[in-house]
Amino acid sequence: MLAPYASDPARTRGRRIPEAASPPRTAFERDRDRIVHSTAFRRLVYKTQVFVNHEGDLFRTRLTHSLEVAQLGRSIARALGLSEDLVEAIALAHDLGHTPFGHAGQDALNDCMREHGGFEHNLQSLRVVDRLEQRYPTFDGLNLCLETRQGILKHCTPRVAAALERAEPGGVAHRFTARLQPSLEAQVTNLADEIAYNAHDIDDGVRSGLVELSQLDAMPLYARHRDASLREHPQLAAAPRRLLLEALRRTLSGQVSDLIEETRRRLAAAAPRDVDEVAAAPPLVAFSAAMRDEAAQAKRFLFGALYRHPQVMQTTQRAHQVVQQLFAAYASAPRELPSEQAAAIALTPDKAPRVVADYIAGMTDRFAGREYRRLTGAPAFETD
Repeated sequence: MLAPYASDPARTRGRRIPEAASPPRTAFERDRDRIVHSTAFRRLVYKTQVFVNHEGDLFRTRLTHSLEVAQLGRSIARALGLSEDLVEAIALAHDLGHTPFGHAGQDALNDCMREHGGFEHNLQSLRVVDRLEQRYPTFDGLNLCLETRQGILKHCTPRVAAALERAEPGGVAHRFTARLQPSLEAQVTNLADEIAYNAHDIDDGVRSGLVELSQLDAMPLYARHRDASLREHPQLAAAPRRLLLEALRRTLSGQVSDLIEETRRRLAAAAPRDVDEVAAAPPLVAFSAAMRDEAAQAKRFLFGALYRHPQVMQTTQRAHQVVQQLFAAYASAPRELPSEQAAAIALTPDKAPRVVADYIAGMTDRFAGREYRRLTGAPAFETD
């Protein structure tokens, strides 16, 4: 049973191209299934989260991250009476537009596209599901429900929002131009994303050897649960890996419980009667003030200890160069692209930069490395 303020698939605002229903699935289940079967979703298995694919087999990828976000999001949605299927669809699609080599690839493509509208992975995720997937005979993209597309478009600039609103009045970007809040399901997914990466990036950072266990004392969110784990299971002092995983499990559970409790409090105070009143209200899915502060401290810790670690930065800088050189190589010699992209450039030369950016953004880490070697004769990374 859905709460009255939940997004009800029976009352979806529909798809851009009308389609008959597909019983016994709901509209949001159908969206989830289309995402799972998409080419872009499969590619996430070889796309960087923090560590580039060649650095190890056990680190998170964009695919495993998306699955963790979906699991957390569904648990939260179930507790709040929201649409689990919509949360899952948004979670599984939210990183489809990510480039190879993580944020380094995005930054490099944005530099290359600065004079051509820029590049941002969140908007690219929407572009993937709206245009770039080509699986159906009568339309491009996946033709997802508006609610799913709105959840995927987590943020965008006023300029981009205005352009999207002109192309689709009252559509995917309307909440930005009208200054409305996203659905509760989208709000849940946004914070489930944060909960997931705060925990798994700690795990991957320690596994990599770049973050020492002693450094985690600087993070109250983790240290509190580690100490509680030791009090309950003192034998874990001799099993640091198990202690880390138990503390992270409790960290995840603590954040989820806090989020549910604070959101229930806000929902009771705001008493929204439907999705329209949710859109007009302040953000309703949130951490308590104390948990918000601890989560912010965790982000700052990870930024300094892991994301800006010299070894990570060295790889990031190299990845930035690789993507820029790939872009330059394809832009100067479109014949090096597959026939479909080369033909698109020949037909509309002014769109060449966007065609090249779309092609590179769709690459996995491994394929980008192989293409770099093919085009330059040199390895993308020293370990290749």
